[in-house]
Amino acid sequence: MTTELKTRTIMDKTAPNRSTGIVNGESSNVLNWDDVRFSWAFPKYKKMLANFWTPFEINMGKDIQQFPTLSADEQETFKKIIGLLALLDSIQTDYAAKMADYITDSSINALMVILAQQEVVHNHSYSYVLSSLVPKKVQDEVFEYWKTEPKLIARNEFVTKGYQEFSENPSIENMLKSIIFDVILEGLFFYSGFAFFYNLARNRKMVGTSTMINYINRDEQLHVGLFEKIFKEVLNENPQYDTPELKEYAIETFRKAAELEIEWGEEIIGSKITGLTMREVSDYIKFMANNRCNQMGFGKRAVFPDGPTTNPLRWIKAYEDVDLGKTDFFEQKPRQYTKTNDSNGFDDL
Repeated sequence: MTTELKTRTIMDKTAPNRSTGIVNGESSNVLNWDDVRFSWAFPKYKKMLANFWTPFEINMGKDIQQFPTLSADEQETFKKIIGLLALLDSIQTDYAAKMADYITDSSINALMVILAQQEVVHNHSYSYVLSSLVPKKVQDEVFEYWKTEPKLIARNEFVTKGYQEFSENPSIENMLKSIIFDVILEGLFFYSGFAFFYNLARNRKMVGTSTMINYINRDEQLHVGLFEKIFKEVLNENPQYDTPELKEYAIETFRKAAELEIEWGEEIIGSKITGLTMREVSDYIKFMANNRCNQMGFGKRAVFPDGPTTNPLRWIKAYEDVDLGKTDFFEQKPRQYTKTNDSNGFDDL
């Protein structure tokens, strides 16, 4: 069973402005936010706009002073994670653009454009951090890590192959599978790296970088929420694809992804980083894999039935849930514009 996807037309004066489907639908491609198919699209649009930020906001002065004082292991892990994040967000920018080509609803297409722009900002952030801390030669080396690190290669090929299937054969089935890989990339593969930076921050180290990571973390949560919506709407409009085989595929893919993330955690954290144990990180990854799979509609604890039922890194919530609309948790300075969070309308992920 496979249904090819048709690309969105630039303009169709014979079609209604309000789309007839999220994929393979008809739409003039004229966007009127007061006449859209999906009621959740405009609230999501407002939340994504409210998350707007740029790397220039982050003062790296203290980080510049602190970086040379980090242990050799901390410095190496810091650089490897930045190198990984740069690769993943580069892939995301391209994937979002390819996905948008087949979204026949103009409001959802607009959200994909904003998402792609945010991924570009994330990539700029990694360059911004590295250019502040290390010489250009080292920065260039960090951006080449993904080509030579065996565990990075395995992780990256795992995701890119999932994306490539959709890119080369754009069908509804491959789109759905690619969204599973997207949720893995944005909602699981970043998370041992996030834990490392937040652990530095709780020890008052590299606070500028950790603040930036917090902004990126918030964007990625919104992105996961958006792709969850798209996934469920595609299935709602094409219920013949909502099969036991898709569920089994999703669970096995999340399990493999978690195993790869744990292997990467062993590489960058292991027993080298003060304040983080690999047991905690491993349990955290399993916890997140179960949560993300459940978020996609495949059941609680489906990936790891014996996995933890509560977050093993409880302290991390203080960093993930900080109210950036009122105060910057790390620097304790008021912000000048609103950042979304749970209390002012953030999606319940």
